[in-house]
Amino acid sequence: MQFNSFEFLVFLPIVVLVFYVVPKRLKQFWLLLASYYFYMGWNAKYVLLILTSTVITFLCGVMMGRTDDAHKKKRRLILIACLAVNLGILIFFKYFYFLHDTIGTVFSLFGIKLNAAGFDILLPVGISFYTFQALGYTIDVYRGTVKAEKNFIRYALFVSFFPQLVAGPIERSGHLLRQIEEISHKKQWDFDKVTRGLLMMLWGFFMKMVIADRAAVLVDQVFDKYYLHNGAALMFAGVLFAVQIYCDFASYSVIALGAARILGIELMVNFEAPFFSVSVSEFWRRWHVSLSSWFRDYLYIPLGGNRCSKLRKCFNTMVTFTMSGLWHGASWNYVVWGAIQGLFIVTGDLLKPLKTCVQTFFDVRVKAFGYRFFQGLCTFFLFVLSLVFFRADTVKDAWYYLYRMVTGFDVWSLFDGSMYHLGLERNEMGILWIGILILLIVDAYYARKKALFDVLVKEQPLAVQYVIVAALLVMIIVFGVYGEGYDAAQFIYFQF
Repeated sequence: MQFNSFEFLVFLPIVVLVFYVVPKRLKQFWLLLASYYFYMGWNAKYVLLILTSTVITFLCGVMMGRTDDAHKKKRRLILIACLAVNLGILIFFKYFYFLHDTIGTVFSLFGIKLNAAGFDILLPVGISFYTFQALGYTIDVYRGTVKAEKNFIRYALFVSFFPQLVAGPIERSGHLLRQIEEISHKKQWDFDKVTRGLLMMLWGFFMKMVIADRAAVLVDQVFDKYYLHNGAALMFAGVLFAVQIYCDFASYSVIALGAARILGIELMVNFEAPFFSVSVSEFWRRWHVSLSSWFRDYLYIPLGGNRCSKLRKCFNTMVTFTMSGLWHGASWNYVVWGAIQGLFIVTGDLLKPLKTCVQTFFDVRVKAFGYRFFQGLCTFFLFVLSLVFFRADTVKDAWYYLYRMVTGFDVWSLFDGSMYHLGLERNEMGILWIGILILLIVDAYYARKKALFDVLVKEQPLAVQYVIVAALLVMIIVFGVYGEGYDAAQFIYFQF
């Protein structure tokens, strides 16, 4: 069941209505039933996987909670077993074919052929998200930063809470479990939270249906036949893909945040206006915050973080980002993409003393708007180039895409109307530009005030609020990409 589907528009009101009608003691159980029904909308069989992961991590948490500090070795063994089983399930369902093909390539050098005939493994939706969320909980219990949850219903709801189940944000137990426990004690209805939640959902649908799915039409056409286009078209498609993937993924997080808020639960902000970053390291503090912080807390810091030598810090960074790339998909192009992000950050860190010397020598005003704007453009351009590896089918395709972009760049084609023959006509392109302009205004507001779209709207006079809501509704209904000719696109991160 996708957020941008008719089924969800029926499902959510029913869930909310029953939630506010049933007795408080049944609210958690009702949300758990709704969450499992939501997940079964893709493949009912795979609900057994999330249930298995939930039971294992719950029992391991309980066992570790009953083990005192005098038995740290036992707690460590429980944690290792829990990690091994859950990561084993994730690796089997997500990386079986990747590992098979990689190992098969190595074996073929010695004349040995591997055969995976008979295996037909379908990737369960959201398995990377809920697995990492559950494992984060068990690690927190092991560290003693949270207490083991003894109520299975509450814990199962924490793992499967439907707004953020299949594409995040990856919540922490200390944040979400506490709110789930408080559901039975909160007042029945908070009108302000409900209206703010609806505003966030409206903004999310706008990002997805007006911007992301419209940009996808051009991006898909160019990337699928990149060898037919010149460098300017390839660069243009690369820029639009950056916009597409941001609006696609951020829209899911925003809709999830809004839906959860209607139910009285606050999810973490997953995107913090990343295109206003002035460095790659800052970009990754703003982009997919829940995943970036997960890898920081559960991989980068345990490896030593930055509390070590410069060389070891570089190694830790490269490992963390390479693993982050692998998390995104079972393909070498994702691994390369992740390694490129790490390389950008390592290079920036190593060149920081030189950069400081140059700034001092030329008396650069580092806080000046012009200088920060230039830094932002460079950061965005590096991200666009790296995304070619993320979007391409193979590493070879990505390199050839970049080669054609550089060697066949025709600046004039950006202005002679050629861009209107890449899948979007002039009117459609105009709607896309208007959508991107609105996006930049909202993100600029967040970058300045650290406040989300609902706060921006609520600050306006009541009449202006009605105008904003009506305008977004009209744009979604009239200009949203759906129906014949434009299929409502699945959220990109469902595949991860």
